[in-house]
Amino acid sequence: MTARAVAPAAPPGRRVDTGLDVVTGAFSYSGAAIASALQDAGRRVRTVTGHPGRAPADTAFEVRPLDFDDQLGLVASLSGATTLYNTYWVRFAHGATDHELAVANSRALFQAARRAGVQRIVHVSITHPSASSPLSYFRGKALVERALGESDVSFAIVRPAILFGGDGVLLNNIAWLLRRLPVFAIGGRGDYRIRGIHVRDLARLCVAKGAEAHDSVTDAVGPERPSFTELVSSIRDAVGGRARLIHIPGPTVPLFSRALGLVLHDVLLTADEYRAMASGLADTEGPATGSTALSAWLARHGDALGRRYANELERHFEMPTAAP
Repeated sequence: MTARAVAPAAPPGRRVDTGLDVVTGAFSYSGAAIASALQDAGRRVRTVTGHPGRAPADTAFEVRPLDFDDQLGLVASLSGATTLYNTYWVRFAHGATDHELAVANSRALFQAARRAGVQRIVHVSITHPSASSPLSYFRGKALVERALGESDVSFAIVRPAILFGGDGVLLNNIAWLLRRLPVFAIGGRGDYRIRGIHVRDLARLCVAKGAEAHDSVTDAVGPERPSFTELVSSIRDAVGGRARLIHIPGPTVPLFSRALGLVLHDVLLTADEYRAMASGLADTEGPATGSTALSAWLARHGDALGRRYANELERHFEMPTAAP
């Protein structure tokens, strides 16, 4: 086997800037925004991705495979980088992939970064992670944060609740449904609040945190906190939909979602995701770290929102096909 060169780690307390950063999934949603923000800041970008075959032929990024089973290859792919921007995670279990595996994969990534001499890791997490959470998503996110803290690499953790802008899935698919369905079901009273951040604001925050030297944890949230009912009403108005909003018992939401998912060959909303929203985990009380107002963004982009359905399974688990 041919030996792979590994960049030496920087001396303790000394930051050596190579001008090169690595982004996981630079062709995905938040990863693409971070990679673009890094390029705007004059950085060179390498990406490690689980779908290297999807890289555009004219990409400006150096592309390496994200193979968690090849630790030596992963170390080599991270070598020479100053900062790793990590967006890797899985939204829901599918096939052999689940949150437990995502935690193990994240730990392997952080270990490889340390071995490669990466000097800082900026990690995208979630608001309100907890190792004692009954929700595997939030429990897994907390365990990943713990693994990062144990990696002996300087880190910044940013915690968004919900992202909007660009080719985001959640708001687009709500809009898609509001354009087509006569009614839209909201679980419970719908008074639970949603504190979203624009994906470009998240990217700018990540790049700013990458330039710091101290460990930190920051909520990545925008200036507005609409209730879920207010959010859906705003989307309906922005797209000119006529769906009637109805309130149904919370436990029935995942059932409706599953039925729609079968029709669309996708996962619209999991039971854990609904429980998280309804219990307030998509909201924070802290100051805004993003400047883009969701209401203003909806007013500007409503005409284009929800024209095509964004299929989550095709994006992350299958080769892309034409969307309905």
